[in-house]
Amino acid sequence: MIKKIIYCTGIICFVSLSLVVSNTIAQEKQVAVTIYQNNLGLVHDVRKMELAKGNQEIRFTDVASFIDPTSVHFKSLTAPDAVTLLEQNYEYDLVSSEKILKKYIDQVVQLFTKEGKIFEGKLLSVGGNAVLETKDGGIQSILMANVQNIDFPKLPAGLITRPTLVWLLSSTKPGKHLMETSYLTEGIDWHAEYVAAVNDDETKIDLSAWVSINNQSGTDYENAKLKLVAGDVNRAVAPQPKRRDNVEMRAMQAAAPQFEEKAFFEYHLYTLQRAATVRNNQIKQLSLFPTATTPIKKKYEYDGSKNEKKVNVILELVNSEKNGMGLPLPAGKVRVYKADADQSQVFLGEDKIEHTPKDEKIPLHVGDAFDVVGERKQVNYKQLSKQSREESWQITLRNHKKEEIEVVVREHLWGDWEIRESSHTYIKKDANTVEFLIPIKKDGEETVKYTVWYRWQ
Repeated sequence: MIKKIIYCTGIICFVSLSLVVSNTIAQEKQVAVTIYQNNLGLVHDVRKMELAKGNQEIRFTDVASFIDPTSVHFKSLTAPDAVTLLEQNYEYDLVSSEKILKKYIDQVVQLFTKEGKIFEGKLLSVGGNAVLETKDGGIQSILMANVQNIDFPKLPAGLITRPTLVWLLSSTKPGKHLMETSYLTEGIDWHAEYVAAVNDDETKIDLSAWVSINNQSGTDYENAKLKLVAGDVNRAVAPQPKRRDNVEMRAMQAAAPQFEEKAFFEYHLYTLQRAATVRNNQIKQLSLFPTATTPIKKKYEYDGSKNEKKVNVILELVNSEKNGMGLPLPAGKVRVYKADADQSQVFLGEDKIEHTPKDEKIPLHVGDAFDVVGERKQVNYKQLSKQSREESWQITLRNHKKEEIEVVVREHLWGDWEIRESSHTYIKKDANTVEFLIPIKKDGEETVKYTVWYRWQ
């Protein structure tokens, strides 16, 4: 029988052609996927398989393209002692037009071009052009872009249409087995994203959390049980991420809780309370928890050594049950909005948070104040000795807003230091940082002055 390959815009279309080898696994299955935040997933696959007695080859399909074959764990749940895995091969050299044609080198084929011409001869080579040796010993070169279909004598053997684990099994118990397989794969990860809507008087926010699962592992996970691990899992070899840009989150109303959260080892585990399908090359977004209304404190901070003019605007909240939250929050980006007079949402800014346990403060730097300006300058310097000196600094803050505000002024010191003079009270935050809390009246100005003495060996 003559078999034909039809070319369709550069993609091979197979007509009445099956490449499924006997014993390829296509049974009903149950899938669970545990997804980590560093381009890593753990796939747990349970399938029913029909096994014969003795040694046999089984093709286990629908595995991830980025599977780590060395991580595969396999056993029969029905009869663990009756089934032994003797050998495993991971086949990933997938079918393509060029690979099919290469299997017919030195065989006679017919090429049909888009112009209706027919070329027949022994196939010598294939690439951008197919080179044929004709019956009379001549050589013809045909541009493959012009080839519409090819006739060839029989189906090629050994073609792999999707990544496959090929196992050599030994079974002493024939019949149906419930088989458990698990493996690690790259190409899948998740991250959290948050949407915060600030109320009119800027005292509260409505915070909703979403998780985005990015699956580029090379396979679909149908009706899978999903678990998300938040935390920094150590790996012996750093992964090579293969991912696309994230989609933009939009403010949405979250429904009832979908995830159950619990501490697990030194991480936090979020388990989706229903099955979900995650397609290959898909970004799936799921609500992490219902919208929570929580108090916020608006703060102004000025760090002149890092940014001489800008005064940062910080929204601070506490992740506590008392404030309507209290769930450990995975690291992610927080986008902040506020409704205008016509109730249309205006984007205020965004910030990233780290993994945040319950009862911890979360500062969100949403932007810089337009109407509050800082100015920092050194006004005096004295070299007192070879091992000491004295510096005097002046920080001026101007408030052009219509209300009184407070600004946290942060100064960074070094080595062995002592503030000998100061116009305002300060708090020592750590060995190298002090903070001044400065009230400024509307349309007012305040100046902080201090002198610091440094000593070194």
